[in-house]
Amino acid sequence: MDTNSIIKSDNFKEISVLTGYEAVLGGKLTEKAIWVDESKCIGCRYCAHVATNTFIVDEEYGRSRAVRQDGDSFETLQEAIDTCPVDCIHWVKFEKLTELEKSLNRDMFQSLGKLPRINKH
Repeated sequence: MDTNSIIKSDNFKEISVLTGYEAVLGGKLTEKAIWVDESKCIGCRYCAHVATNTFIVDEEYGRSRAVRQDGDSFETLQEAIDTCPVDCIHWVKFEKLTELEKSLNRDMFQSLGKLPRINKH
């Protein structure tokens, strides 16, 4: 069997675009989402210590990233936002997440805590 094939069933509805209103996001309607402007992140890890189920610190770049929208309570997420020393975590409309993600050019990021990359060209 081809591992790239998609199994379809009459019991499941295939969703091509997430809207924020899916029941899998905490079992309730979600209008806002957490977004980290990684270009401003300094890698302090405060958010990842406060909201442990929502944020990770990327190993390659040393910057925070929201990896789960329903990981922590609203109060915990707000505390993580409030602890950020560079104000790079924001509540955004769920529909804007994809656009904001695409706007980040991670190839231009300097890795925090690692030696600078050298351009060999």
